[in-house]
Amino acid sequence: MGAVGQTLCEQKGVSWFDLSGNARIVAPGLRIHVEGKPNRYKRPGRPSTVFARRSSRIVRQLLIEAGRSFHQRELSRVTGLDEGFTSRVVRKLEADALVVRDDSGAVRAKDPDLLLDAWREAYDFEKHHIIRGHITTRSAEEGQQRLIAALKKKKLRCAATGLGAAWLLTKFAGFRLMTVFVDDVPEEPLLQTVGFRREERGANAWLVVPNDEGVFEGMADQDGIPCVHPVQAYVDLKAQPERAAEASAELRKQLLSWKH
Repeated sequence: MGAVGQTLCEQKGVSWFDLSGNARIVAPGLRIHVEGKPNRYKRPGRPSTVFARRSSRIVRQLLIEAGRSFHQRELSRVTGLDEGFTSRVVRKLEADALVVRDDSGAVRAKDPDLLLDAWREAYDFEKHHIIRGHITTRSAEEGQQRLIAALKKKKLRCAATGLGAAWLLTKFAGFRLMTVFVDDVPEEPLLQTVGFRREERGANAWLVVPNDEGVFEGMADQDGIPCVHPVQAYVDLKAQPERAAEASAELRKQLLSWKH
């Protein structure tokens, strides 16, 4: 039972248990709450999901403009996906009660908080191509700025994400790890100009070639640095160390609080 399923059950007052030993059962004179047991039945292979590489473009768009309804043809156009594929994804979102239609047939996120939780739960940052390394720098802010300036000079599309993006967007929770999406693997001479050394242990910089260009949707400059949309930064923080949990909470409080 994932976090989204738990939320839905709680909203409906439904008790549940799963085959991995987790449970939340509430009845007169009875309360059983067990959590933290890992999924014993993970299936290999690639599951069918609306949060896969390309289909997540639709989810991202519905969250970026959470108060707006989209007709499927418009969703297809703004996400760059063909209409048939868009229709299938929207039908699955509707079947999962994550979107609702208005009288004209346009769709919007039924509960943006729930949709964001569902996406984050399914999101796997390791699906991107991650180049881990170390940059000697006075501060992470200075290093991030220097790295992005070098990438932009070579006309590479790039944007800060993760802890660095959360700092730019909220000015909360200092960071050490710089994480930057870049649309192609930088050449070694470019990396050398910023002192980037490839190394797994002790890495303070992740250069990330995304598995889909949709990660750049909604990006904007923050203090002169290109930064992913808060929605993208939030799901990417799932894979981050340090104070990622606090940064996630603050990002959600300041910029992703649709209920207020």
